Amino acid sequence: MDNRNYEQLVEQITDLVLSRLDANYCPTFCSTDVQRIVDAGAERIGIVLGESATAGDWASLIDHTLLKPEASEADIKKLCEEAAQFGFASVCVNPSWVKKAAEFLRGTKVPVCTVIGFPLGATLPDVKAYEARRAIFNGAREVDMVINVGALKSGDDCLVEDDIRAVADAAHENGVLCKVIIETALLTDDEKIRACLASKNAGADFVKTSTGFSKGGATVHDVSLMRQTVGSALGVKASGGVKGIDDARAMFEAGATRIGASVGVKIAQEASGVKSNVVVGSY
Repeated sequence: MDNRNYEQLVEQITDLVLSRLDANYCPTFCSTDVQRIVDAGAERIGIVLGESATAGDWASLIDHTLLKPEASEADIKKLCEEAAQFGFASVCVNPSWVKKAAEFLRGTKVPVCTVIGFPLGATLPDVKAYEARRAIFNGAREVDMVINVGALKSGDDCLVEDDIRAVADAAHENGVLCKVIIETALLTDDEKIRACLASKNAGADFVKTSTGFSKGGATVHDVSLMRQTVGSALGVKASGGVKGIDDARAMFEAGATRIGASVGVKIAQEASGVKSNVVVGSY
């Protein structure tokens, strides 16, 4: 890390400490806070986009994802084996597979991520919070929740914020990251901004573009808009429609700090110059 990047990281840490004190959020500053800053900031992305980037660098920024309803135990096991082999940021699976995925990944450094209120986001806040706590009990270390899209489009930003806060609080009381899926394909730019601000106000760690199950996925425009809205305080996860390293690089350059994709192996292989035989499919 050069001096300029170090100074930027220190500034981000200072800003976070001050914001937490003002909000009376947490009486201490711990390693989890540092990890959130690293996830949200540009340090890891600078490594990936540099000339010396390796397949491992790219893999460390990818949530290796399998959310298809027909996924079998064998599919989940293969996902976890690939994650351990390539060193992905996490595996992302449906809640029913969290416990099994945690078993498959035991002894590795790869955490389990799961989805909450997925894919519609229309579940009640207390139910989402319970779902998050249950998944965390089973071994999830990151949760990606879907906002109440209908409430946002109705102008009820308070409900949206309270909905996010219920899950963020459930996550943070257990030292778990909370990402918020705003489903950009269903929103206007104004609504995307409001969703990002609600996520920030509710204490989320990331905002995320898409479930991958709606009418569209991540776009460079949306990622850039989300980054401009949340600044350096939150991470931005691009998900849905990332088909290879060119798409991933475009998303990172637009401001993403994490990628959710079912083609993580393909991206890592392309980064290393190895021809991939992975078939691109819906995540």
